[in-house]
Parts: sequence; structure tokens; C-alpha cells
Amino acid sequence: MKKMMLGNEAAARGLYEAGVRVVSSYPGTPSTEITEYAAKYDEMYCEWAPNEKVATEVAFGASLRGARSACAMKHVGLNVAADPLFTLSYTGVNGGMVLFVADDPAMHSSQNEQDSRHYAIAAKVPMLEPADSVEAKDFVKEAYEISEKFDTPVIVRMCTRIAHCQNAVELEDRKEIPVPEYQKNPQKYIMAPANAIKRHPFVEERTRKLVEFGETSPLNRVEKGASGEMGIICAGTCYQYVKEVFGDKVSVLKLGLVNPLPEKLIRDFAASVDKVYVIEELDGIIEQHLNNLGVACVGKELFSAIGEFNQATIRAAFGIEQPKSVAADTPIPVRPPVMCAGCPHRGLFYTLAKNKITALGDIGCYTLGSAAPLFALDSTLCMGASISGLHGFNKVGGAESEKNTVCVIGDSTFMHSGMTGLVDIAYNGSNSTVIIVDNSITGMTGHQQNPTTGYNIKGDPAAAVNLEALCHAIGIKRVRVVDPYDLKQCEDAIKEELAVAEPSVIISRRPCMLLKYVKPKPALKINPDKCVGCKMCMKLGCPAISIKDKKAVIDATQCVGCAVCEQLCKTNAIEA
Repeated sequence: MKKMMLGNEAAARGLYEAGVRVVSSYPGTPSTEITEYAAKYDEMYCEWAPNEKVATEVAFGASLRGARSACAMKHVGLNVAADPLFTLSYTGVNGGMVLFVADDPAMHSSQNEQDSRHYAIAAKVPMLEPADSVEAKDFVKEAYEISEKFDTPVIVRMCTRIAHCQNAVELEDRKEIPVPEYQKNPQKYIMAPANAIKRHPFVEERTRKLVEFGETSPLNRVEKGASGEMGIICAGTCYQYVKEVFGDKVSVLKLGLVNPLPEKLIRDFAASVDKVYVIEELDGIIEQHLNNLGVACVGKELFSAIGEFNQATIRAAFGIEQPKSVAADTPIPVRPPVMCAGCPHRGLFYTLAKNKITALGDIGCYTLGSAAPLFALDSTLCMGASISGLHGFNKVGGAESEKNTVCVIGDSTFMHSGMTGLVDIAYNGSNSTVIIVDNSITGMTGHQQNPTTGYNIKGDPAAAVNLEALCHAIGIKRVRVVDPYDLKQCEDAIKEELAVAEPSVIISRRPCMLLKYVKPKPALKINPDKCVGCKMCMKLGCPAISIKDKKAVIDATQCVGCAVCEQLCKTNAIEA
């Protein structure tokens, strides 16, 4: 039976069919749906971990016990998981272990555009890269065979396009893999120097064997073209673009095992054509490999190391005429990302901006507080960096910055990697004010549960971290909760905590308006007779409010009745 599947859904199906027992992940677009779909199969234990490092270590523990395991993350999540990954390369596995990493060329939802193939190279572990949903499922199953055959974790590299494309995928039965009796093996799994030094030669020999494997593996294949003038080497989504532009006119070496790369296969392919082109998104890794082999090729001089490619990119690079497109009669307006109507973060950010407070931001939907008209944030670096950054900022700025600087971090991000920064503040006596914006969910990636919500990945009741108690336990004496819909309460709390000479935490708590259990209030409306067109309400940046004929207008289809705007209107023109 076949079923239309997203790439991420197909990858989850691959986990099911491969007999995987444990999946631990942290949500991160574009990887999130892999674990969400995997959780639909009761045969696999699935969970959201506090961060990617923990998820990788959970998967390692399951592998150590003899079961097939997996974890999934976005490309920046692999930075967090790098510590266990590099040593996992030395220990190898017991049960097969697969790490999914989803890259994000063009940064649709990410703070950088890093190429995860560098991690596979540096950690010396194999990496597979599927080019559609069919391969997403099949490559996952093959990854487990490689993992157990070569005693290695295997990375499956997804990207935004492959993760979210759809293809008809053949569904097959699950392969049940028995879990063997556990046997202690300290020389293999205890990476003290005396043991680790013996494992490094194993890693190098494994790489040699994987190169040999890649020479004949069907993961890498040559598709002969009608002409021998030009040959293209590519992988993943670039393969799809090449085939759409050229069809069978040119020869293609389609790589599925992108680390380690084959040598003889590439040399033979290059010898079969007059000129070789390498088409790869982001960095010129395949191109550099050809250069190292002494194989002449054309790559990044034609193709950028920035952003995504598409069919038009390929045509333009080769001077091929673009097909005529049908232009829309009406231009499509630009739609920049914006916090939703009724977003609980808006009132807090308005308060920070109004009082000209320096605010170090973090990763989450609240990063949108940096956009117009609020411009409330000064920095966003990586998960958890707002708290640590605030500590360093205040150590340099002294009393002046301590009285006018805060950081803002979400509840899920705080659990991911913010706690240690707060420990640093408490331990080192930093006079800093931390604001945790608790919207009761992991919002940016599509409403996943986290350790503060009281529910697990399946929606079943679970232990919930009490943020107030946790902050107290860390060593913060001043912890208070505010409602971000109450602007005066927010302003008073921020001013009071900035004024004291000790570390403090403000928890801005109200659930995300998009949660199913949150019921909106009736929409507010503008009394045109009272509205003077002062545009104070527009300073919130609420998408439900606009100006028409010099008067404010509220879109009843968007307004959720949060009444934050009502608190700004000096003429009482906003009414229930």
C-alpha cells in the first residue's frame, strides 16, 4: 500500500519499519514532525527531551542496552548535541543509532545557515542524505543496517524542502529486532583516555571501510545521460532541481552517502564525461573532495554558498532560458512574521520598549519582539544565551546597565539551556533581572509540550517543573509572577526589580492564545466618535488593529479581546 507522506513523516515510518524502540528529541523546525509522527506508533517509546544533548544521550543509552534508537534535531541543535556525538563516534553502538539533523538553507526559521555535513566529517561518522520522501524512509532503514554493520552512529541529513515535500511512499511491515541480553564492555564504552586512545584507530579504519562501501552501495548511483559532454554531481534536493532542468540530457552522479565520499566512483564518473559540475547547497564540500582527488570540476564559481537553490538558479547558472511564468494580476503583499493577535508577549515587550530598557533576547516566537513597531530586543544569539549574555553585559556595564537591562527567555528555552545561565547569575552574585516569558507551551515549533507544561509528547499527564520553586532552588530569592495583559503590573514589576541590588526573576505568565483550551473573549471595537486617530494603539503592533480614514479599526475576525490596546487609549475609544 502507498501513502502520500511528508519527508519527515516518511522518516518516522522508516523508524517504525526498522524496529526502532526509543526516540528522544527536542523540537526544532524543520525536524519537529519526525518525532511527532513517530509518537503515533505505540511500538516506539517517544519523548521530548529538555535539549538535544539530553536527547542524544538518551538514544545512546537505549543503543547501549541493545535497542535501535533515534533522535532528531535541527542543524543548530546539533551544536548542542556535538559533545556526545564526537565521543559516540569512538564508542560506536550496540543497537543501531540514527541522528536526524535538518538543515535550513535560506534560514526560513533559523538564526544561521550552517552546513551539518561538517559535523559528519569532523566526527568521522557516516551521513546519508535523502532526495525525497521515498528515500527518507528507505535511507532510514539502510542507516540502521550501516550503523550495526560498521559499529557507528549514523546521521541522516534532511533539509527544509525534503522534510516538507510529499511523495507516495510504499508502506511495509515493521521488523521486530530482539534486544539481546546486556553485556558489560567497559573498554568500548568507558571513554577514559586509556580506552579512548585505542578506539581512535578503529574510527579511522571504519572510515576506510565506509569509503569502500560507498564505491558500490546503491545509495550512490550514476545515471547516464544522452550526452557525455557534461556530468553533474549532486545530492539531496539539488538532485531534484537538476533532473527537472536537464532530465536525461546529462549524466548525473547522485550521492546518497555524503560522508565519507567515494573516490573511485567519482574518478570513474569524471572520466566518463568531458566536464564535471558540482551542484550543492551551502558549502562546497563535495567540490573540495574532488579538488583533493585532483578531479577538475566547476562548483562554487557558478553556485553561491548562500541560500537555497531552485530550478531557476540552475538554469541561470548554465545560461538556459527561463520558462515564461504567469504573473498574478494582483501583486502579493509582503507578509513579515508578526506576533499573533492576543499574543501574551506583546504587552511585556511594549512595556520594555516604552521604558527604553535594553533587553537581551533568546530563541522562540518572542524573538519577534525585535520587529517593528516594538524594536524591544537588542540581541538574539542561541538557545539560553540571553541569561548568560545578561550576566556578562552587566559585569561590564556595572550599576548603569544593571538598572536598565534585562533578558527575555521562554519557558521551553529556559528548560533547554537557560537554567545554567541563571545558576551562573546566582552563584556569582550578578545583579541581573531575568524575565521568563511563560506561555505554557513550546510555541515557535508548533505547540510541543515541555517539562513545564505538565504533559508528555502524547498529551498524557506528566511531572511539571515549577518555575518559581526552581528559581528559588537555584539561589534566586526575588521571584515574582506577572500577567502580561496588565501593562501597569508589568511596568511596576520591571521597575522594582531593576531597582534592587540583587538578582531577580520575573515570570510573565499567560498561555499562548492559539492553544485549544484558551478561549478568546469577544472582539473589541472602536467607537469612531471618540477615536482621534492618535495611533497609540498602533504602537503595540497588533495585526488586528489598523488605520482607515485616519481612525483606528479593529478586525473582529482576529481580535481575541485581550484588552491590552484598551489600556493605551486615552480617549476610551476602544470598547467591548
